[in-house]
Amino acid sequence: MTSRTIALIDCNSFYVSCERLFRPDLIYKPVVVLSNNDGCIISRSNEAKKLGIKMGEPYFKAKDIILKNKVYVFSSNYALYGDISRRVMRTLKNFSSSIEYYSIDEAFLDLSHIKLKNLVDYILKIKQTVLTWTGIPVSIGVATTKTLSKVANHLAKINMLGVEEFMTKSDNEISEILKKIPVSEIWGIGRRLTKFFNSNNINNAYELKNVDYYWLRKNSNVIVLKTINELGGISCFPIVSGFSPRKNCCVSRSFGKKITSYKDIQEAVINHCLNAAEKIRMEKQIVKTIFVFLRTSPFKKKSYYFKIEKIDLPNPTDNSIVLSNICIKALKKIFIQGYSYQKAGVIFSNLRSKNSYNIDLFNHGNDKLMNLMDKTNSGFGYNAVTLADASLKKNWIMKKNYSSKIDTSFLPKVPVVKAI
Repeated sequence: MTSRTIALIDCNSFYVSCERLFRPDLIYKPVVVLSNNDGCIISRSNEAKKLGIKMGEPYFKAKDIILKNKVYVFSSNYALYGDISRRVMRTLKNFSSSIEYYSIDEAFLDLSHIKLKNLVDYILKIKQTVLTWTGIPVSIGVATTKTLSKVANHLAKINMLGVEEFMTKSDNEISEILKKIPVSEIWGIGRRLTKFFNSNNINNAYELKNVDYYWLRKNSNVIVLKTINELGGISCFPIVSGFSPRKNCCVSRSFGKKITSYKDIQEAVINHCLNAAEKIRMEKQIVKTIFVFLRTSPFKKKSYYFKIEKIDLPNPTDNSIVLSNICIKALKKIFIQGYSYQKAGVIFSNLRSKNSYNIDLFNHGNDKLMNLMDKTNSGFGYNAVTLADASLKKNWIMKKNYSSKIDTSFLPKVPVVKAI
């Protein structure tokens, strides 16, 4: 079997790096980014990590450390992060036509076309080009399989150059590296599997690679078996290039404060519906099944309420007006007065390609309206054109007390450099 050269490019502390783009004074200073409603810490600079601030830790628990050490705090700004991510991915595409966009801050590249003697210089060029063109620092790990490239990337993050390659290393050298990698750090091995393997005296990647295959077949699944093969240098997970249409589309948000008013919740549900509808139109899809859900805080078990309503559409559609009316009908069935609600959401399920379905003859005018609506919002900002029921007050909106309020995809929100 011909071995491949697979690189994993991972943006360093991506959300923090995005915020630092417009705050260069924060380089080398501790910075954290918070999740929705300023709840938990979801991105940390290296300086913040050294202070003992943990990933996923609630903000209120880390607040004493943050205040004491003058840590800079930002609310999550997904419009900014999404646009910077697209710029990074477009840059990476210049180095290989075979690219898999794994997440907002990670991508796999097939570099099999690069000669081994030129490999290190090539991946250093990728790293420098991404930094120069986008301002985002990255770490790059290269190996013969995706799983090993993940391990290499783990080492690259603590390497001064920010790159690590296994292609020129011997089997013995790779084995010594795997002995130092805990099972919990292996790609695809979650908490449950880590606990299971540890209880069977399998504590690192090397021990997992050499586990009895027949025992593993009885006690695990095909994904884990493939992971074992990948640790041994046998490629089992191909690079999936190109666009893969989604099967479902979920838009949900926790409210910035507890909501009791039906009107406020209806506004939230309509906004979620409009957001989801715009997403599926971008992918030229239509929806057949809609779910609307509503819940209170799960921490108040005595007064906990959760309800979800499913509606099957007689004719699949991507029309925001039709979909919002259906979501309102679903919401009316599950809303009960007297509860303090914390979260609502809309799920579009059973998605299908718009091109594969014979659209209703009378839908042609609605298509033009939706296209015009999307084009206007793209040029003038989200909600430049919306439905009256969506409102502009948004009493339910998420807390963003530390937002940078920068959106590089929307000209009025791009920072302006002024001469002194």
